[in-house]
Amino acid sequence: MTSSLFSAAEPSKANQVKKPKLLVVDDEQDNLDLLYRTFRRDFSVFRADSGFKALEILASEGEMAAIISDQRMPEMKGTEFLSRTVSDFPDTMRIVLTGYTDIADLIEAINSGQVHKYITKPWEPEQLKSIISEATQSYDLLKQRSEELRRSQAQIHLLAVIVEIAQRSNQLDDSVLPLANAFWQNFEADAVVFQLVENNLFTDIQAICGNSFGDLNDDSQSQEAITLRKSQINLNMGLDQSFKTSLAIAIIFREQVLGVLSMRWQQANAISLDDVVAIQQCADEVAIALSCIHYHFKS
Repeated sequence: MTSSLFSAAEPSKANQVKKPKLLVVDDEQDNLDLLYRTFRRDFSVFRADSGFKALEILASEGEMAAIISDQRMPEMKGTEFLSRTVSDFPDTMRIVLTGYTDIADLIEAINSGQVHKYITKPWEPEQLKSIISEATQSYDLLKQRSEELRRSQAQIHLLAVIVEIAQRSNQLDDSVLPLANAFWQNFEADAVVFQLVENNLFTDIQAICGNSFGDLNDDSQSQEAITLRKSQINLNMGLDQSFKTSLAIAIIFREQVLGVLSMRWQQANAISLDDVVAIQQCADEVAIALSCIHYHFKS
């Protein structure tokens, strides 16, 4: 059912499976090289020779599925570095490598949720591979649950706005901005334009939230949404240099296009296909609300 609602640009690229990201941290270059060789086939591996350098990598590259850190490093111990990653990346699995018996530090780190597991040196490559494989599976499960919860909360908030608009708005003009703002905030888009359609042509009634990207009359993706009566998806081939992910969601009621919700993100693959489905489900509720407002306004 879902595939009949959407047209996707380059679907094979959108579904491409990426290697999980792994950060390895050790002040000894030989150890870094060994960890890199151990995991480079199955992971996108990032290397850092200190906790400070590792924090810089996280700031630029974003969340990792797992981090492997040596405990005894100059300037910043492994447990101290890992504790600094918890607030920004709560789902990341953190592994400590130690050749010393810093039991107190390790117990405190594990009990506080900062460390998933610790491994004593010298370590066996196959053992470490098994541990990291288990850790990334746990990471995937946590991310899945987190994403499901986020989508559910976004839909609940949006539906509350839609219900309020359907009950209180007397004119279509009054509903456009609150709806655009709700989609913009709940799905963290960089830009949203919501514009009404009449007789398959865009009207002058529109609302813009975030970074503007022009009139939808000049947007080919939005025009296709009207012509095909089908939402358009582009997850990794931006229409311009500013936005890499773009949606043109067709607001349809009884085969009639009532409006187009154009949403854009600066990053490629900023949302998942499950996010797109959730957005479309909310858009279907918007179509019902708009038709109700239109009916009462006419009467």
